[in-house]
Amino acid sequence: MTKLSVNINKIATLRNSRGGNIPDLVKTAIDCEIFGAQGITVHPRPDERHIKYQDVFDLKKVVKTEFNIEGNPTEGRFQEVVLAVKPEQVTLVPDELGAITSNAGWDTITHKSKLREIVNIYKSEGIRVSIFVDANPEMVEAAAETGTDRIELYTESYAAEYAESPEKAIENFIKAAEMAQKVGLGINAGHDLSLENLAYFYKNIPGLLEVSIGHALISDALYYGLENTIQLYLRQLEG
Repeated sequence: MTKLSVNINKIATLRNSRGGNIPDLVKTAIDCEIFGAQGITVHPRPDERHIKYQDVFDLKKVVKTEFNIEGNPTEGRFQEVVLAVKPEQVTLVPDELGAITSNAGWDTITHKSKLREIVNIYKSEGIRVSIFVDANPEMVEAAAETGTDRIELYTESYAAEYAESPEKAIENFIKAAEMAQKVGLGINAGHDLSLENLAYFYKNIPGLLEVSIGHALISDALYYGLENTIQLYLRQLEG
């Protein structure tokens, strides 16, 4: 079964644009779970432009499914907060300061030693670790040598190429997933997955455990409503 983790960054962006607490981030997380989401994902950044560090602590109190915190462990208070909160999963993403959104996976060959050190810290606290990587079998194989539990495949290129040629768009992701299975890594995926391209990805990636979806899902919810939208995404992960 492939789980749907809803990334609620955009809810925080809307809240922060006006000040106050509308929309209520914590209530949204609770509602997402009630509506069927099997996880909640947040990505606190040092500038706190959407998820604030305090949000992470507040969400930990209410999330009943799986709490996934994404971010760069070398920036801001990320590592301090993750170790204090102890979510079910931490996803390591190599975002640079000021990045609008994630735009690359880790070079797990160059940064293998540092990643191994970071992974060990989290795993010693009982936190499952996932490393954000491009669809490159070499990077997947090197990720396994850090001791991580899972990888998260960065799916922006798949989403960008999907309309023109689904078969070509997914080719490298199948190879990367096969390598992950070979070296014993669990497989997550995320970035620009949507109602249009999710089902094809799900049906063709072996061993897919979890997808994390935020921007497209929250955008769809403006038209379809949050409950209906979550159900629509869950239907893409059937069969």
